[in-house]
Amino acid sequence: MPKAVKCNSLQDVRDNIDRLDAVIVPLLAERIQYVLQAAQFKETRGDVRIPPRIEFIVDRVRSFAQEEGMDPDMAESIYRHIMEESIAREEVRWDVINED
Repeated sequence: MPKAVKCNSLQDVRDNIDRLDAVIVPLLAERIQYVLQAAQFKETRGDVRIPPRIEFIVDRVRSFAQEEGMDPDMAESIYRHIMEESIAREEVRWDVINED
């Protein structure tokens, strides 16, 4: 992955943050689309939250963060929030798919 370049002004910093946000948000949108698809493959609403899968993802993210020189605790916090939001939306999707 590319590393941050040295900025010469606050505007350079802001421009780079804006550039990255334009990449990050579409990736998050793609991620949630996969999460929502998962609802159709789960037999029960309880199958939406799988603690071992959550911990697997957290462990991977912490490792990725460490490799990139990012604070693993920060990465874990961000991802736990993403996963909680994703689970909430997947539960709603599961309910819609399984209405009687």
